[in-house]
Amino acid sequence: MSRGEKIFHIINYFILALIAAIALYPFIYVLSASLSSPDAILTGKVVLLPKNIRFDSYGVIFKDKSIWIAYGNTIFYTVVGTALCLFLTVCGAYALSKPRLRGRKIVTFFITITLWFDAGIIPFYLNLRDLGLLKHSRAAIIIAFACNAFNVILLRTFFETVPSELEEAARMDGANDLKTLTKVYLPLSKASLATVGLFYAIEKWNGYFWAMIIIRDENKIPLQVLLKKLIVENSMASDYAAALNFNASTSTETLTYATIIVSIIPILLVYPYIQKFFVKGVMIGAVKG
Repeated sequence: MSRGEKIFHIINYFILALIAAIALYPFIYVLSASLSSPDAILTGKVVLLPKNIRFDSYGVIFKDKSIWIAYGNTIFYTVVGTALCLFLTVCGAYALSKPRLRGRKIVTFFITITLWFDAGIIPFYLNLRDLGLLKHSRAAIIIAFACNAFNVILLRTFFETVPSELEEAARMDGANDLKTLTKVYLPLSKASLATVGLFYAIEKWNGYFWAMIIIRDENKIPLQVLLKKLIVENSMASDYAAALNFNASTSTETLTYATIIVSIIPILLVYPYIQKFFVKGVMIGAVKG
């Protein structure tokens, strides 16, 4: 490499390292704060590493049944919701990828236009009410958000890159559309499916706004709604204090930070296994259309 190239790489690595540090610092701080004593947090001693390490806040969380109920609800919404979303997205993308579909351009236009225009919160809520989904809050969370236009377009773009000769060969062997989809397209779409599945899973795991509005039963709320109540409303602080005869070993801040760490652990564990598919899937969907 020339001298200019070496200087460029040094500056490039420095900038990337700086961006990585900025991105990682909030997570490191929250983890350190959750392990520190309340006094260390209130006095501002926690900057990077934990001070006076204590695990009392995690003990409080693991003993609280509401945390585990909300955790189970979040896992249910994520798993069932992601499975339904993938099923509908695959079906829609496969159909739209076929030129022989009548009205294909019109359907694609109406799907694409939703990326720019939205009905709004109140009309959407009224639509859920008229459909009777508010009476079954779990169904509303899963069914009302069962498909994303962007992911349909992304997967459709990949399906269009599959050589038509493969489909013709399957047709000659007597395969119908269902067999062609399951035996030809899906095995070739692992990277794209992993990418779209990750998009849906993160969306379901982090979703709280509509769950907060729709769900009234405390036994059905997801973890993010419970976390929002803890951070914004501080409604759980008194419950924790009463349960433990609140002492200096825990505080609302340490409980909040510990809850945040517990809520993001599953995504942190799953993401490294999907990352290799994630980058490849995004690049495949970005090549065309």
